[in-house]
Amino acid sequence: MTFGTLLYKVEGGVLTIILNRPDVYNAFNEQMKKELLEALKVAEKDPAVRCLVLRGAGDKAFCSGQDLKEHAGQKRSLKESLERAYNPIIRKLRSIEKPIIAMINGVAAGAGCSVALACDMRIMSSSAKLIQAFVRIGLVPDTGAHWFLPRLAGQARAFEYAATGRDVPADEAERVGIVNRVVSPAELEKVTLDLARSFAGAPTRSIGLIKRTLNKSLSSDLASILEYEAYAQQIASESEDHKEGIKAFLEKRKPEFKGN
Repeated sequence: MTFGTLLYKVEGGVLTIILNRPDVYNAFNEQMKKELLEALKVAEKDPAVRCLVLRGAGDKAFCSGQDLKEHAGQKRSLKESLERAYNPIIRKLRSIEKPIIAMINGVAAGAGCSVALACDMRIMSSSAKLIQAFVRIGLVPDTGAHWFLPRLAGQARAFEYAATGRDVPADEAERVGIVNRVVSPAELEKVTLDLARSFAGAPTRSIGLIKRTLNKSLSSDLASILEYEAYAQQIASESEDHKEGIKAFLEKRKPEFKGN
């Protein structure tokens, strides 16, 4: 796939999507928002893609959020912009039944931070930082931040980060549970891709069902989830990867999962 604001590369079952506007800290413009959604739709349907890695170009930024210069001086509806562009990206990140890793290689601010939070896992450079920057310009967090932050960091921390807009350094982000792991800048790409390759060799259908059921659990009671787990387990049990997993176990060898 060829895009104007993204780099799209599939290798060994891992798709790496690079937000490629380093001159503006990989900020979102209208083209990038459209292209990211399109790239995610393509990846969702491509059986060769079994894990996604989302990162920013360069070493300064993952994504600095909306490009404020793009619409400077223009009157526009932010509500319409969210409903048309940002919200579909978040819905797609959460509905793709493949693991998605955010490789936070630099600052992740505003909508860029929210996009990182919407991924399934976050590996962060020790030199990077997260910023819910909206309040700094008199706005409120969007792109799903009000949903993700309290679930990851708790209500009090979520309010603090949203209402103060302060920088959250990597060590704090890991301590409060916003990111899964913090590594040195030199190790970041290797650690992230090693994790992605392990997911690419895993039973993709099972991981997709795990993601779907965890999403459902956030708005369900225990009885509903017990029922849904049974439904999901039946689907998983009929997959080719389950058959391979059982066969490999009995033959005392490493399974070779194909993602179906």
